[in-house]
Amino acid sequence: MKRRRTKIGDIYSAKIDEKTKRYFQYVANDLTQLNSDVIRVFINKYPIADKPDLESIINTDIDIYAHCSVKLGLKLGHWEYVGNVPFRGSVDVLFRDTNDYGRAPDEEPILISDRWYVWMINEEFTNIGKLEGEYLNSFVGLVINPNGILELLRGNKYPPKYPD
Repeated sequence: MKRRRTKIGDIYSAKIDEKTKRYFQYVANDLTQLNSDVIRVFINKYPIADKPDLESIINTDIDIYAHCSVKLGLKLGHWEYVGNVPFRGSVDVLFRDTNDYGRAPDEEPILISDRWYVWMINEEFTNIGKLEGEYLNSFVGLVINPNGILELLRGNKYPPKYPD
């Protein structure tokens, strides 16, 4: 199989069950978060056999923004390339993370964190403490593995043990 070079604007489809697929677009690299790829997931779900026009896909509402490795998902066969629509906009969304994620084997998980920080793509982190107000609408900023991206596309919380 020939390796495909990914580039901003690329659109991918991912099968989320036997009858349904969703689309997402690679829109940025975030140097702040491990130089990871940033995708925007479109809200609509489509029957597997549908081949919607790319312009109609990108003109639908956005459901999720997430950090991931687009190349790894391709390599694993979790999604497939369907085309490119140049992305010239900016991604003005807020991401969040906490230092309370993860634990030693003998520790209880922290279910509600008060050690949150937020950032926008390629900008510095800002410590905010409790997750309140406008920050409640921010997107989880972890770099999510391709299996986790599929869980998000299916409407599931990922990672499942991430603090509220």
